[in-house]
Amino acid sequence: MKVTRMLRILVTGALALLAVAPAMADQALATSKSCMGCHGVQRKVVGPAFKDVAAKYKGDKTAVEHLTRKIKQGGSGVWGKVMMPANPQISDAEAQKLALWILNTP
Repeated sequence: MKVTRMLRILVTGALALLAVAPAMADQALATSKSCMGCHGVQRKVVGPAFKDVAAKYKGDKTAVEHLTRKIKQGGSGVWGKVMMPANPQISDAEAQKLALWILNTP
């Protein structure tokens, strides 16, 4: 019985880590590219919270392409008057990975 309980705890812990790992990896990318200086995952900083971006574009089939372009080129007017600067140092693949992560923010 002790072994079964320990095994159950280990499996539950491993599954929890697997669920969190992709989110943390992409948040690490967002942090390394300075996105977190202006955006929070759950709260607005200078720019909108990522959860609000995800809600705005939910169901939009062009959202990944649109956000990938916004991350690279910057823009203004969608979330207020504060301009989002262009990020040419972010590769297309990184921008797309960030866009997908943002759109899947709960």
